[in-house]
Amino acid sequence: MKNIYILLIGLLTFSVGCSETFTDVDPIGSLNDAQLANAQGIDLLLTGAYSVLDGVRNNGIGNGWGRSADNWVMDVASDDAHKGSTDGDQPDLYSLELYNWQTANGYFLARWGVLFAGVNRANSVINLIASSEDPSAYTVQNAQARFLRAHYNFELIKHYTNVPDITPELAAALEYSVPNSGETLLTYDKIAADFTYAMQNLPASRGAGYDGMGRPVSSTAQAFLGKVHLYKGEWAQASTNLEAVISSGQYALHPQLVSNFRSETENGSEAVFAIQYSADDGQVRQGNATGALNYPAAFGWCCGFYQPTQDLVDAYQTQGGLPMLDTFQASSAMDHDYGINSDEAFTLPTATVDPRLDYTVGRRGVDYNGYGIHEGKGWIRANFSDISGPYLPKKNIFQADDANNFAQGGWGQNLSGINYHIMRYADVLLMAAEAAVESGNLERGRALVNQVRQRAKDMAPVAGTNPDIDTYNAPWTDQATARKAVRFERRLELAMEGHRYFDLVRWGNMPAHMAAYIANESATITTFAKGQVFEAKHTYFPIPLQAIDQSNGTLTQNAGH
Repeated sequence: MKNIYILLIGLLTFSVGCSETFTDVDPIGSLNDAQLANAQGIDLLLTGAYSVLDGVRNNGIGNGWGRSADNWVMDVASDDAHKGSTDGDQPDLYSLELYNWQTANGYFLARWGVLFAGVNRANSVINLIASSEDPSAYTVQNAQARFLRAHYNFELIKHYTNVPDITPELAAALEYSVPNSGETLLTYDKIAADFTYAMQNLPASRGAGYDGMGRPVSSTAQAFLGKVHLYKGEWAQASTNLEAVISSGQYALHPQLVSNFRSETENGSEAVFAIQYSADDGQVRQGNATGALNYPAAFGWCCGFYQPTQDLVDAYQTQGGLPMLDTFQASSAMDHDYGINSDEAFTLPTATVDPRLDYTVGRRGVDYNGYGIHEGKGWIRANFSDISGPYLPKKNIFQADDANNFAQGGWGQNLSGINYHIMRYADVLLMAAEAAVESGNLERGRALVNQVRQRAKDMAPVAGTNPDIDTYNAPWTDQATARKAVRFERRLELAMEGHRYFDLVRWGNMPAHMAAYIANESATITTFAKGQVFEAKHTYFPIPLQAIDQSNGTLTQNAGH
């Protein structure tokens, strides 16, 4: 049904109006704003605004794999993931991982294009409602459009930092070429204003004519508003909003982490806002198309991209049940089967680990989502001479017994039906913990972190592993140590979910952090050492060269690019 709506929207989004009387006739097959400004027309355009969440639109620009609706590409730019596959496959992504960033890279353009498409579609809904006979009749639809506009703009500012604010008024006047500076610069305050409107005007819950798990409710918008304040370092405002979401009672952690990635439970108590993918009974029209490269080179799947790093695996080591916050990179206890073929002897490391490791990373000798014991190199497309190492992703891979999430496309690509959680409740808890610690409320931060760790402690571990995890049982008395623990917990809980790069950027000192990562990774995966250097300019994408050219120089390039 969604694709039928998208086709209609392609026909309906533009209206025609000219002063000459002989051109005042609308083309056959099109509708003008007056014909669309009703409940059905507004819902059609609103569906179009939602549809861009999955990163797919007609006439996309740039390298299509860069659309990355689940932000997997941003994990590759961080210390969580390698590009995967062979070095020569997707050279744009290879350059991105090695920080050889050129402004004409098609990945930068693709993400820019699809996010602005979302902004423009949301603006179209807002303007159509404003032109209707009674805009107050569509307050909920307007709130949804404002929420979506805020989301797309939030992603834009996180990726590109200096972004033009295309307002509904500019869109109505067809003025898209405006500076990414001065009064037309997009700011967090402008994004917060949209989320605030959505919070105040969305229903408190679903039902009574407001259905669909893909739609936000008031607490959804408040959670995102809290996140905006977190990004601004406004700890009190962040805490107020995030604690209100926690107190609402609308959300809870699943007993099992993996339940967030199974078809029967992915829309359960932990879901705050997610892209609603569907395997669609094998028709693969609604699957995760922008993540279709990210499956093991096993079972006839494609194409071996998106491999977790050794550094990420090392981070899951435990000592006395707690993370090795300062020493995990110095340990070689988790060094795995890099350079070892599947038919050669191998012993699984015996170091104790956080059980979330084996729900996040596929490693040799451990069950792989019910498909059997990971056999090692035979399942890895990357060669030993490539930069990507021996590990496989897990959270984006459907479980063997979850056929509802499995489908394949025309050339054999997997198009998963697993929802992508743009935000889940564990994220809310950890953002609230961070705001508490930064506000000096260390014990509240500890309590919130322990909720997440308690779930990890209680859940069933993957068979054949050596789990050992505990909560933080001693009071937190030092802010710097508490801060480190909260930040580390975000990595352990949310790894391979598209958050890591943005967290590192907002925490600062990323060049030094990434230098330590590159050194640690290269110590094990020696072919990763390519002389790459993460510089300050790599804390945001460049403005795509094509966008600057099309603006006739109105847009200016980010510093350093």
